[in-house]
Amino acid sequence: MSHPPAYNNRAYIWPVLLAIVIFVISSSQQLATPDFGFQFAEDKIAHFLIFGLVATSIFRTPKFKDLSLRSLLIAALITSAYGAFDEFSQSLTPGRSVEFADWLADTSGAFVAVTVYAKWHWYRDLLEWHWPIKRRGAPEDRFDDLRK
Repeated sequence: MSHPPAYNNRAYIWPVLLAIVIFVISSSQQLATPDFGFQFAEDKIAHFLIFGLVATSIFRTPKFKDLSLRSLLIAALITSAYGAFDEFSQSLTPGRSVEFADWLADTSGAFVAVTVYAKWHWYRDLLEWHWPIKRRGAPEDRFDDLRK
């Protein structure tokens, strides 16, 4: 089913919105994160999952939706580059530090996420599922059922 251009352009909102949220959070001096007793693993898992989400949202845009290896690599590499930028921007924030392991978690999360999206049909179908919305007709057609 082909969607109108406005619908397709909405797909670009998510990667941009995620990048902005990551930038704002990364620019803060103190992050409010829960402590489960294994901080290193929590941090890397968070990087893996969040940047996997970014890569998937890029991969789902109309530009890359063909699921080709080239599109997969480009989406993951864009995300990896953004992860490197994020680490660099943290170096300019007082109280924050750069960690190569964070960038590795960002990059590996991106590659794993787009690979899973491309190869596991059930996962892709889950992400692409939409609520069935009944389209309304013209205003004069709305009450046809009541007139009968």
